[in-house]
Amino acid sequence: MRARFTALRLIIGLVVALVVTIVVLNRIPWNKYIVLPDGAHPVAPLVEVQGARKPKDTGTLYFVDVFVRQASQLDRLARWLHVSQWLHPHATYLPAKVVVPPGSSDNAVNQANLREMATSQQIAAAVAERQLHLPVVMHPFGVLVDNVYDNVPAAAKVDPADVIVAADGKPTITVAALQAALTPVKPGQIVTLTIRRGSQTVTERVKTFADPAHPSRAFIGVLVEQGAKITLPRKVKIDANGVGGPSAGLAFTLQVMEQLGANVTHGYKVAATGAISLDGAVTAIGGVEQKTWGVRAAGAQVFLVPVDGGNAKTAEKYAGPNLKIIPVTSIGQALRALAALPKLK
Repeated sequence: MRARFTALRLIIGLVVALVVTIVVLNRIPWNKYIVLPDGAHPVAPLVEVQGARKPKDTGTLYFVDVFVRQASQLDRLARWLHVSQWLHPHATYLPAKVVVPPGSSDNAVNQANLREMATSQQIAAAVAERQLHLPVVMHPFGVLVDNVYDNVPAAAKVDPADVIVAADGKPTITVAALQAALTPVKPGQIVTLTIRRGSQTVTERVKTFADPAHPSRAFIGVLVEQGAKITLPRKVKIDANGVGGPSAGLAFTLQVMEQLGANVTHGYKVAATGAISLDGAVTAIGGVEQKTWGVRAAGAQVFLVPVDGGNAKTAEKYAGPNLKIIPVTSIGQALRALAALPKLK
């Protein structure tokens, strides 16, 4: 009896020690972030459009996001033991500096993502209404600096609320134009920025460095968003339920069009991802692998994915046999691709 009692106490002690170890490891951060799939979400409940009409078809539009959190030492142990994919199916681990650049913080990045989402919603509404030939008034005035990282060359020369209107003499009225102007620049080279600061226009020479997410690309160490004054003939209200970033821009654009009477889905379950620009261009986003798994889980039939950044190629890799990937470059091309789908029986 005494031997059995002692063995029982040993087992209980080991279980308690294991539980305590798991709790402690889960609270100790690791210098990586984990990207996890989230399910695709119907867009219609999130969008209110003045003068909305009943949709012409029975299809559904979805937007998709991902969960991103700092990984723990427990995640590190699971990865070392090769059980990570069992605990977190379809997860990707990223270096911390890719998600939260040096000199920034989780809170600063989250706030910037929410501002990006708000701007994306406004642009989506404008692009949708203009696509339907409504009298939208749009005045892009340059690339608005949302935040500047600490301890980078730009920190001494660029301020939040600055508006970048040219890079190396090339006009940068849109974010896409700034990205294009930086494409030929190599990390470490100097780029000359023309900046509108209040009522003044100044010129600053800024040394670039390697983009943490794409080391071959030059980066100036600022978070930016589109600067524009937009007047809509039809008011649009979008509630993204706290989701940040610009990646739902294409989905919101399509949903606004749907609610204004356009036949967008043609009866299909259509998921869409991609940032939308004022000119209707659809540009690259992150987390495509996880978003594709989320779209599959929702049972969508079609997934619109940007060509830019290799996004569509990544989605095709994980799409499976029942999900059609449509690579897109613009809102117009996306609409034509959807209209060309075979008629459902």
